[in-house]
Order: sequence, then C-alpha cells, then structure tokens
Amino acid sequence: MNIYSDYFDVIKEAVRADQNGIFPKGLVGAGNLSDSSKLTFSSINNKISRKELAPSLRYYSEVAGLGKVNYNQDLGLHPDFGHLKATDNTEEHYIISCFVDIAGSTNMFKKFSKEAVFLITNTLVKANIHTALIHGGYVQRIQGDGLFIYFGGKSISKALAVKNALLSLSTYSYFVQNDLKEYFLSQGVENISVRSGIDLGDKEDVLWGSCGIDGISEVTTCSLHTSLASKMQANANKCGIVAGDNVKKLLANSEDYFTVLSKRTENENDRYIYRNPEEGFYYTQYDFNWDKFLKQQPNVIFDQNGKLDFRVTTPSQFLNPENLRPIAELSKPYFEK
Repeated sequence: MNIYSDYFDVIKEAVRADQNGIFPKGLVGAGNLSDSSKLTFSSINNKISRKELAPSLRYYSEVAGLGKVNYNQDLGLHPDFGHLKATDNTEEHYIISCFVDIAGSTNMFKKFSKEAVFLITNTLVKANIHTALIHGGYVQRIQGDGLFIYFGGKSISKALAVKNALLSLSTYSYFVQNDLKEYFLSQGVENISVRSGIDLGDKEDVLWGSCGIDGISEVTTCSLHTSLASKMQANANKCGIVAGDNVKKLLANSEDYFTVLSKRTENENDRYIYRNPEEGFYYTQYDFNWDKFLKQQPNVIFDQNGKLDFRVTTPSQFLNPENLRPIAELSKPYFEK
C-alpha cells in the first residue's frame, strides 16, 4: 500500500541496521552506542519528520481531498475545549473516542535490539498520528505504541465525524494487517496486529473538564462511552475494530458493515458491552467490517491482482485524453496532433 511507503521504508531500514550489527544486542548491559551507531539511529529516527506528514501520505491526503491538517496540537488539549485547562469549569459536548493499540509488539524484543524496537514503534506511532490527523482526529494520549484519539468537535457534525473516525481506523488497520504483518512474519516476528475500539457519546453523556493539577493535567472527558471504547478495543479481534451502537446508528448503510460481536464469539453474553438492568439499559457492541467499508470508498481501487489499494491520482487524471498521447503516438495513422 504505497500511501504508507515512507513509513514502511523506515521500519525496514531499522531492521537492516539491526541485522548488520549497528545496534548492540540484548536488553541490558549493552553499554552506550558508538558515535557511528548514534548517527545511524538519529538518521533513521528523523526520516519521518516531527513537523509534517511523510510525502507518500501527504500526497494521498491532498489528492483524496481530506482537508487541511492541523499539526498544532498538544496532547490532552482538544482545541475546542482548551479553555477549560486548569479551571473548574466543565462543558457538555459530544465526542467520539477511539483507542488504537498495536498488539504483539513485545515479540519484537525477541528478534531486535531495543534501539531497533524503538525506531519501529516510534514510526508506527507517527503513522498512526498522521493517519488520525488527515482524517480530522485529535490525539489525546500516547500509550506505548497505542493511541487514544478523539474525533469530532464544535464545527463538525456527528455523522461526518463518525465516518472520518472509521476511515482513519480502517486505513491504519489495513496497513498493519497487510504490509506490516506480512513483513514481520518474514522476519520471524509473529502475532503483530492492531486492535481498535470506538464509541460515540452524545452531548448529554459527555462532560469535558480539566483533570489533574496545574501542569500535571489534561482536558479530557468523563463519559461512559469513552470508557466503553477502551473496553471494546480489548474485545477486538486481531486487526479488528469493535464499535458501540451509537457509532452504528450514525453510519450510512450500517447494516452492511456491523455484526453483533456475540456472533463471532458464539457467546450471547458478549452481545452487550454494558448492562444496567435497573434502568433497562443494554448497550450493544459490534464487529466493524472495515475491509468492506474501505472498498466502498471512492479513493480505493484494486490492482491487477485484485488487491485493495489507495488511489494517489485523481479520477480526472485517468480520464484526461492527454494521458493517451504516449500510446497514441505509437500508432500515428490513428493519431492526429
């Protein structure tokens, strides 16, 4: 999938450096890196800029018309609610909460040095952050190689925010399941996958406020549905996405993409992620068929082998007759300049 080619190249370069003995083996007692090893580490680590998207993903974002990317984010400070920082004020507003976690990453320590593992996981975090950014997400927190991300805000509808969030999670899941997992298997690293949970809390169900003390604080949400998104992430299958009923209700043609989780587990107790019998409240969780969802998107194509891929040229470029010139010139009797 070429939209992640720059990130994938960095991961492969880190692995090659490790295999060539540039980084010391072992988790402890390896000593300091040599000057040349430090330079190599720094060079690889900075292949993906801290300040902008990698070229392959940036080009895709521009062609797909995903909008202007907001790089000016601070962890724990959603821009629409930043005014609550270090105050006692609270505010009610809907939000979509997403938890995305790379599963099985600890297995990399069996094959690679800690320096290589850092380079790999940091690149995955950057790819995850950038994917969220191009789809309008706000990164709330980094947890190891996993992310807690908000989608939505005061200037976007819930329905559009839901679609953007699912596109972000689906696109990143495709990268991990196909390109990344296949590569790590070739390197003898098994069980690398991504698991995601997503849920929507309506205005009356979400309380925004500043949590913590002074500088040791973040503007965050107190909501059942934020908590449930985390729990649903834990219930996801390998490279799977589990979503709450509020998300399902807001996606067009949702019956095509959502399946009650208990159908996969064959355990009816797994139908509901949350129960409150006293109030008659039972909240359903669903497996989301992100592969099918992606195939319905206008910027997704299939290559000659039938493999899903992402369009990095606009449809008009394919339809432009001028693009036929190189071919037509080979048959000049049928070509008029």
